[in-house]
Amino acid sequence: MTPDYATILARLESLDEHVAKRLAGRLLRMQCAAEPGFLEAISATVASPESPLAPVWAELEPLRAEVLSARQRQRLLTPRTAPLGYRVYGPEAIHESARKQMEDVMRLAPVVAGALMPDAHVGYGMPIGGVAAVENAVIPYAVGVDIGCRMHLTVFREPAGDLERLRTRLRESILKGTHFGRALRPKPLDHPLLDDPRLAAAEQRLQKKDLRSRAALQFGTSGGGNHFVEFGELRLHEEAEGIPAGNWLALLSHSGSRALGYNIANHFSTLAKRLTPLPKELERLAWLPMDTEEGRAYWDAMEVAGEYSAANHQVIHETVVALSGLTPVRAVSNHHNFAWKETHGGKEVLVHRKGATPAGAGVLGIIPGSMGAPGFLVRGRGAVDSLASASHGAGRQMSRTQALNDITAAQRDAHLSVAKVELLGGGLDEAPGAYKDIRAVIGAQADLVEILAEFHPRIVRMAGAVEVDPEEGN
Repeated sequence: MTPDYATILARLESLDEHVAKRLAGRLLRMQCAAEPGFLEAISATVASPESPLAPVWAELEPLRAEVLSARQRQRLLTPRTAPLGYRVYGPEAIHESARKQMEDVMRLAPVVAGALMPDAHVGYGMPIGGVAAVENAVIPYAVGVDIGCRMHLTVFREPAGDLERLRTRLRESILKGTHFGRALRPKPLDHPLLDDPRLAAAEQRLQKKDLRSRAALQFGTSGGGNHFVEFGELRLHEEAEGIPAGNWLALLSHSGSRALGYNIANHFSTLAKRLTPLPKELERLAWLPMDTEEGRAYWDAMEVAGEYSAANHQVIHETVVALSGLTPVRAVSNHHNFAWKETHGGKEVLVHRKGATPAGAGVLGIIPGSMGAPGFLVRGRGAVDSLASASHGAGRQMSRTQALNDITAAQRDAHLSVAKVELLGGGLDEAPGAYKDIRAVIGAQADLVEILAEFHPRIVRMAGAVEVDPEEGN
């Protein structure tokens, strides 16, 4: 007689509840479930999964493999007593609280290597500017909430000297061609990415019926926080990457995957905490094993969110460029808040870069400063100690609250006047003084990147003080 579901589940009580329920359903449907001794065979397999199965119970092999995997995951839940060593770039400008967060990351059993970039500051779980190589697991909070947040640069044929003559048109093209805060596009954009099956799967898993329809309305939008769209001057002393030497007009944007990434991150972070129960102080670093359905589901959702971010920047640039009438000649893009499958030290690992960007040998990237400080077009050197990574910006030296309390509008505006920056929107929490010195940050990673050009912002559009979006992960 075949035992019922509850009886089978009772034999799996030593396993994680989620795993036990899933296995109980599978066991109930097996042909051998009606064989005498079936329940005893389940108990023996759970108690000693290392022991081979008798031929009559060969159908239980998936159970044995699952129990072995579950036991391995349980062993991984015990953090190291001391963190693995890791390289810190620009340590003098990194607060001890960010160092402590990175040490917590390096205590995790699946983490095999790490590094801390010079723009590092405190984040949720892993610090902004943290890099971690992880074996067979993905950590949602080590990717970040704004999945695939990206920089995108378009360089134009027109020289920077034309900026004053074109200022009115450029200002209007940014104001008319961008959307900040909660603002949505007037009507949904019919983009082929919205038909991607990974997006449909994420919508079903998250049980959010408006995930795709909201993404359609957020194409071409930037949100709030430190996100921006700005015209500026790209200065090259010599030809680089097909861009002639000279000073050229350029358009730079920074934003991420909007509500799509936010909802994916929150759902899977909550799921990881349940499936990988860590000590209280480490719970935000909970992971999803890649050999589980949940881990693979997160990976697919993360990748499609990253592609959405890239497509979103494309829409922003196409819209603004069309309104400006400028002639694009080259585009460069790079992203952070993501995980990549890479090989380091002869092992395939998942490299999490939260507020850090890839800097493999020859890889191009943009490292911005602030609304009143230059950014840099760089080429990666592939440094081993940094896991082929670099900073994603200058990094905050003040929290948003501190900046709002300590920086006045007069101070910010005086700084922008000297820097020749016209600001459209922007709150005091994003004032230049809230950020580290970008030149010091770049200097601290001279071994990581080669500087190709400087980008100086001239007309900057950001969310104003009242243009906020709660579904935002800056």
